[in-house]
Amino acid sequence: MTLWRPDPALIRRPAYQSLADQFARAIHDGRLANGARLPTHRRLADELKLSVQTVSRAYEELIRRGLVSGEIGRGSFVQTQRREPEPPYLPERLGEVIDLSILKPVCEPMHLERLKQALGWLAENLPSSSALSFRPNMVFPRHRAVAVEWLRHCGLDVSAQNVSLTNGATAGMTVALMSVAPPGSTVATEAIGHHTLIPLARYLGFNLEGLPIDDNGLIPEALDEACRLSDIRAVFVQPSVINPTATLMDAARREQIAAVARRYDIAIIENDVLGPLVEGRPPPIAAFAPERTLYVTSFTKIVVPGLRIGYLAAPDRYAAAVANRHLVSNWMATPLVAEIATKWVTDGTAMELVRWQRLALRRRQEIAAQVLAGVDYRVHRDGLHLWLQLPGDRAEESFVSQARLQGVAIAPGTSFRISAAPWQPAVRISLGSTTEGELRAGLSVVTKLLLGDPEHLLLAI
Repeated sequence: MTLWRPDPALIRRPAYQSLADQFARAIHDGRLANGARLPTHRRLADELKLSVQTVSRAYEELIRRGLVSGEIGRGSFVQTQRREPEPPYLPERLGEVIDLSILKPVCEPMHLERLKQALGWLAENLPSSSALSFRPNMVFPRHRAVAVEWLRHCGLDVSAQNVSLTNGATAGMTVALMSVAPPGSTVATEAIGHHTLIPLARYLGFNLEGLPIDDNGLIPEALDEACRLSDIRAVFVQPSVINPTATLMDAARREQIAAVARRYDIAIIENDVLGPLVEGRPPPIAAFAPERTLYVTSFTKIVVPGLRIGYLAAPDRYAAAVANRHLVSNWMATPLVAEIATKWVTDGTAMELVRWQRLALRRRQEIAAQVLAGVDYRVHRDGLHLWLQLPGDRAEESFVSQARLQGVAIAPGTSFRISAAPWQPAVRISLGSTTEGELRAGLSVVTKLLLGDPEHLLLAI
């Protein structure tokens, strides 16, 4: 056990943040070496005359900063060597775990049968260009024309020349960021946002600034202030329910975001992977600022996961940059998958499966409302997940661990935390990742944990 201890006289409000700052300074100054074991939550709370909850939140903040690692059953340890961020979901499903951590659509045997039928059709109708060509322009003109049709379902009217086919939304957003945010530049985004943005910023060399949000999404005044005070080159936004807090931004707010971006001449990257799944939604931000918005959508979360294809619509000013960066990072989308997507858009299968998904998710929402009766959470009726803020006496890491010990995997809210502002512990729970029976059982575990007395994990000493 290390001899260094925080000084209680230096703790200011908020206490957890102040405590975390003391630990961070000690780590940076070398007073706490890499691998040093920190005191247990309860022991440090007793020493500093703080609540166990405050110490737990301080440790969670240190984990978020990458300075400490928490190991269930062993304790918390200083970690001065950079490590790769952990995904919010289980990398693989193990044993009898009810996995509510990974965001995916509802899938039934019907989806597999549809893909099998499509592959059979493809075997008989595969164009030679999709099988034999290395040149994207030889493969995709027909697919781009069909993409325009699908983008109209998303509320966007674009030219085929401005559409790139990508291997899903992640490839699309990566290419978009590479096109507008050179190394050293700054990209603004929601304070609670896309979990891959933090590692992407590190890999691509741009800075990330998380901005305040409210019940309507990203706050325009916060974006305006950030643009005045910093050299913001782009804003990445998820206005339509796919964001962690399940928020649907209204049309007026979208127009305000577009106006701020136009005022400071910055690019907008709009991640809209749910597209037409969200019924009655406002037009995309790209419809309000078509001259500066790179719009990303895909099929994996609304049609079937195996249809890993998406569309990136970019305005003329960024079209050449998008084409070049897509070539060097992906060369081109997978032609065989593009063939299936184009067929399904053309013959109506894609929209049929979207409508099916919408109804399936609404049934899942009804289950959640029944099981979580009396629990306050955020959800949209056409969303794939819910956002549950934890009561003040619940530490996020401990809550996620307790659920995992009872056979339920949920995503910790800190995985989506991009701002350093004070944090309200939360979890994201997927509604489509498993069967209705398992969803009901998993949500029952969450409800019991919430309504019961909080317990802290005992550590083996």
